[in-house]
Amino acid sequence: MSMERLDKLLSDRTDLSRVEAKKAIRAGRVQVAGRVLRTPDIRVNPALRITLDNKALRDSSALYILLNKPTGLLTAARDSRAPTVMNLLPPYFVKIKCMPVGRLDKDTSGLLLLMTDGELAHRLLSPKRGIEKVYEAQVAGQLDAEDVQAFQEGIALSDFTAQPSQLRILQADAEASTAQVSLMEGKHRQVRRMLGSRGHEVLSLKRLKFGPIVLEDPLPPGAYRELTDDEVQALKEAVNLV
Repeated sequence: MSMERLDKLLSDRTDLSRVEAKKAIRAGRVQVAGRVLRTPDIRVNPALRITLDNKALRDSSALYILLNKPTGLLTAARDSRAPTVMNLLPPYFVKIKCMPVGRLDKDTSGLLLLMTDGELAHRLLSPKRGIEKVYEAQVAGQLDAEDVQAFQEGIALSDFTAQPSQLRILQADAEASTAQVSLMEGKHRQVRRMLGSRGHEVLSLKRLKFGPIVLEDPLPPGAYRELTDDEVQALKEAVNLV
């Protein structure tokens, strides 16, 4: 394995700038394989255990994140006009290109995956893979069996016809209804448009599931966690990337 400069490794794997990394190394805050090194430009094996303030640095080669996205944020790496989901995450994530897999609209909340694995992200978003997405929608008006049937048959919108999908009514009355929508596509504002075509304005929309990954109740809006090894493996198996 090729050797890399210690200050570059430290900067690449943390929120520190290169100048800040040099200062941290000279201050004795960095250890490589248990040994304090104070020379910023020394070359080391990146596979060795490197710590900053006794905390191990992450291997920047792979990062898989589940974020419980709140409403009000754009799904983008950056935007000059509005805050994005990246504002909830350490700057380090942007540095190593841990990017959102697809998008959730600004006014949609729930499960959003981010990862550095471009090949996996590409496959997860490919229509050919048929990855299921599940949403919970609160809508105006009373959903009924005709709405369920329309989703099963595939709803014609102005620019495309949605594939057959599943609408499961959880609660319904004259004022408002709650339902789960399961679909294999993910076009822009598709769930809102499908429900709107049936005369039901979407009051709130939350994604609960993306392929084998499920949003857990204990994870509050705005919080994130790393996917487990089993979850990453399940995603790869879902798109035949094993």
